[in-house]
Amino acid sequence: MKLKSCDFAVKNADAPGVQKQTFTSRKSIRAQWEKVVTHRDYSFRGDYIRVSMFDDRLEILSPGALPNIVTLDNMRTTRYSRNPRIARTLVEFGWVRELNEGVKRIYTEMQDSLLNDPVYTEPGGTKVQLTLENNIVARTVRRSEALEDRISAEAIASLGDYELAAVRLAFTNGKVTARGLAEHIGRDRRTASRVLGKLIGEGGLLEWHGSSPNDPRQFYTIR
Repeated sequence: MKLKSCDFAVKNADAPGVQKQTFTSRKSIRAQWEKVVTHRDYSFRGDYIRVSMFDDRLEILSPGALPNIVTLDNMRTTRYSRNPRIARTLVEFGWVRELNEGVKRIYTEMQDSLLNDPVYTEPGGTKVQLTLENNIVARTVRRSEALEDRISAEAIASLGDYELAAVRLAFTNGKVTARGLAEHIGRDRRTASRVLGKLIGEGGLLEWHGSSPNDPRQFYTIR
């Protein structure tokens, strides 16, 4: 299986002919494999799922365009299964935790690994490509400055789940927006805005940046 060979390459960086490096999040790779096997367009015969590994990124190319109502803009929140029997089987075997969790989990795993968000494209409108970027230097530098070095353990322990997610996003990406937080926690933007609002002000962990409450470019950073 290609999944097995890809996993081998990641785990066995010391093997002959394999350049030793810490690549992208293994969990995000696994999540994408589950997604492409479940949702690829099997009416495309003579083509196959392709994986290309480079020094700075991993590319996974799946035959067929995005299914039905799914677009590049809404794929994080839209639930649709092109092959529901395959999806249900993966859930029942425990290989997938819930239906349509893949994209959200890939974003989460990349952010937890202090890496850039995944990039989805549709080359020629006939394939779906995922690019998982890897930046070893930036990742090392960012990991050297842990979140706990910026914020006390007591302050972190006092945060709720959504508040902690907002702070971690701000730390990992340099900033966080209401839209980005809403997508990350799977809630609406109003809920995300309330969470972020609790984290600003005197003694807050985040600082707001914008010209007005309705500024579409407003964002938050760690103080």
